[in-house]
Amino acid sequence: MARSWSRFGFLLAGIVLTVLVLVILIAVGVLPVKTERTTVADRANGGLTALQIFQKDAAGVVEVRARFSTAGNGTSSSSGQGLGSGFLVSNDGYIITNAHVITNDGLAADSVAVVFRNENGSSAGSTRVPADVVGGDESTDVALLKIDPSKAPALHPLTLGDSAGVLVGEPVVAIGNPLGLSFSLTSGIVSATNRNLQAPDGSVIPDGIQTDAAINSGNSGGPLIDSSGKVIGVNTQIITQSGGSQGLGFAVPIATAVDVMDQLKTSGTVAHAYLGVSGQTLSADLAEALGVSADQGVLVMTVSAGSPAAQAGITGGHQHVMLQGQPFLTGGDVIEAIDGKAVISSQDLAAAIARHKPGDTITLTVLSGGQTQQVKVTLAVRPTGA
Repeated sequence: MARSWSRFGFLLAGIVLTVLVLVILIAVGVLPVKTERTTVADRANGGLTALQIFQKDAAGVVEVRARFSTAGNGTSSSSGQGLGSGFLVSNDGYIITNAHVITNDGLAADSVAVVFRNENGSSAGSTRVPADVVGGDESTDVALLKIDPSKAPALHPLTLGDSAGVLVGEPVVAIGNPLGLSFSLTSGIVSATNRNLQAPDGSVIPDGIQTDAAINSGNSGGPLIDSSGKVIGVNTQIITQSGGSQGLGFAVPIATAVDVMDQLKTSGTVAHAYLGVSGQTLSADLAEALGVSADQGVLVMTVSAGSPAAQAGITGGHQHVMLQGQPFLTGGDVIEAIDGKAVISSQDLAAAIARHKPGDTITLTVLSGGQTQQVKVTLAVRPTGA
């Protein structure tokens, strides 16, 4: 018995010693420990505070002031002036803002200037610099300005982030000039992603970012910044019943803004992908009422002559039907999916096309004549006004 206890004691001592050695090796970093943390946790634990972000990035944000020869609605006041925000993206003076900041009911501004923040934080007596309009794109609500760096204070371009990696719940801040209150900061979280936004020309802007950081008139064109201090979106619009912020602000994803910026730098214009159909969202109830054998999708009503859709054999409706007082053009194809991803609504269809470039080939899942077909379509450049 004594010999058994002796052996047990040696075994126990050996185990304790082994565990102790392992603990020491892990503590000093000799043995790695595998840990897993989510992106949100990484950003939250290692992210900057709102104060730190403002101190880091506010110098790269500007007021954008546009002057119009004819006063109107939109961002302009009765004096024919418009106010918005913008942010520097390069040391040679390029500034991103919203297209609707430098236009007024489709009328281009006669002149545009940007105002830099003073060290004391106010715009009084601050540096005002004239800006050239490189171009604007009303289909994405993005515009690009250019200033002469020699006429401006030291430039502090903001670092651009990755809007594709944005997650619901992560902290964000907005810097801008809401209601003319210069260089204000508001904070919140990402409330939702992949929102379809409506552009000034009625186009769909896909992958919009929703935030509860307070956004008001004058914030337009300013940056939405994540907790690492990088720009993930361009603040563009709000949904409100009172005229003020109600926690429903939206930003164009920075990936879209960068694509527009690059095209404007190269050619001064932006090319958008074009399919060439107009359609109606098809719910299960509507499909049953119209006698269409599809649960969801987009009922093609018209197909533009010579468009990619027409060349691919997509057909529109030919029979006029009134349903609960609403006219429908039936008998056409139903687009059910693009590249295997279900199309739920006409907005989904427009957003899916907007994510592509002219020349891209897509595969449409189409219900035609009661048969489901896979149809390849090569997208074209969207014509003006289409």
